[in-house]
Amino acid sequence: MRACLFALWLLSLPLAAADYRVHTLATGLHHPWSLTELPDGSLLVSERRGRLLRLMPGGERRSISGLPAIAAGGQGGLLDLALHPDFARNRLLYFSFSQPGPGGAGTAVARARLRDDRLLQPEVVFAQVPKTHGRSHFGSRLAFDAGGYLFITTGDRYHSRHQAQRLDNHLGKIIRLHDDGRVPADNPFVNTPGALPEIWSLGHRNVQGAAMHPDTGELWTHEHGPQGGDEVNRIQKGANYGWPVVTFGEEYGGGAIGEGTSKTGMADPLWVWVPSIAPSGMLFYTGSAFAAWRGNLFVGALAGRRLVRLELDGERVTGEHHLLREPGLRIRALHQAADGGIYVLTDADDGRLLKLVPAAAKG
Repeated sequence: MRACLFALWLLSLPLAAADYRVHTLATGLHHPWSLTELPDGSLLVSERRGRLLRLMPGGERRSISGLPAIAAGGQGGLLDLALHPDFARNRLLYFSFSQPGPGGAGTAVARARLRDDRLLQPEVVFAQVPKTHGRSHFGSRLAFDAGGYLFITTGDRYHSRHQAQRLDNHLGKIIRLHDDGRVPADNPFVNTPGALPEIWSLGHRNVQGAAMHPDTGELWTHEHGPQGGDEVNRIQKGANYGWPVVTFGEEYGGGAIGEGTSKTGMADPLWVWVPSIAPSGMLFYTGSAFAAWRGNLFVGALAGRRLVRLELDGERVTGEHHLLREPGLRIRALHQAADGGIYVLTDADDGRLLKLVPAAAKG
């Protein structure tokens, strides 16, 4: 099955042109990692170095205080942002970060109340175990489903990839929690001896894209392969996604990894990129500004330096199109604006906040 998916990717064609314009809303962002839009129209932007910014509609830029200690370095730092589904009432902001501690660092998630430009009463709702040395593969994306459950993606921390197949740790896993950090009673491994009950799925490498499907309500993710083998996956309860037993990628110095590209009992991906595009950021487009794109899946590309649009027929990818290729920008994060535009964050020392709007839009 994986071989057929790979062949389908080879036949996909890029989009020659699109009916959109690109506005640059901000520059000078230092390796921005995530963004979210607040009800008043301002934007929160995380910078990997450990700074949280609020960009006001008039262009003013404010720093948000109250962040915990962050192990910034390499791929670690201040990472994803997500608003509580009832943010308008409770003002709870969730953020993931590389948390320092005995043994090194690990992906953690905290929540705090946002008041003006301060984070109040921060509390950690998830901390990856074990903490390990190294500065790679922290994940991490956050997504709430319609039931209010919080999904957290992690990475295998690069040097610990075989831990992704074990249930006694959080490395290379997707986590599912109540919004306050409690473990749901219906998680798949709650009654499995030796398993951490927070785990929802396993066998992941480094998941930096997550979004809830607007029709099915299921979590979809994408993850970095090694040298080749980036994947899009539909995340199912208790499923094993194979890393590092099966993969389309190979060692960076060449050579096979694991046992091939597919194995009984391990979930096959919906889409594969060979060579790698290094995906980061993900959204299902549900807006009205680009009616022809409604229901499409968007993926940012770091090494690929483009915005990828995937057309879908149910769970099947039927076409791949490439946007924003000309500037050669490393795309880190995506967010659908309240007005239906698409925000894009670029990863650089001088990162940019862009917005895609219809070509016919005024301004």
